[in-house]
Amino acid sequence: MPQVVVTIDSKTYRMACGEGEETRLTALAAEVDRRIVELKESFGQIGDLRLAVMAAIMTTDELGELRRRVDELEAGAGTDARRSSEMEAARGRDAARFSQSLEEAAEALDRVSRRLVEG
Repeated sequence: MPQVVVTIDSKTYRMACGEGEETRLTALAAEVDRRIVELKESFGQIGDLRLAVMAAIMTTDELGELRRRVDELEAGAGTDARRSSEMEAARGRDAARFSQSLEEAAEALDRVSRRLVEG
């Protein structure tokens, strides 16, 4: 199992990860480090554990908001798909009515044409 050394809040950590996930783990650790630096700039040195907890809460809050937005988008996509399906069905009904009207008009023209020829 691959191992990666990351730095968070000026401390290094050796972490194991799945094969091929080294770059992702390094990027995630950099994001955590960025958040901790921001928190330190806002609140000062309030303790490593409190900084880590605050960073975790902030990340969880963002994740919750993103999940909510994804749910809204999925619901909207479902509504759009239903509307599209309804519109397609309506187009099919309109096409069938149009085709029927054309057939009726052709039959009427045929009858008029026969009367004129016989006439």
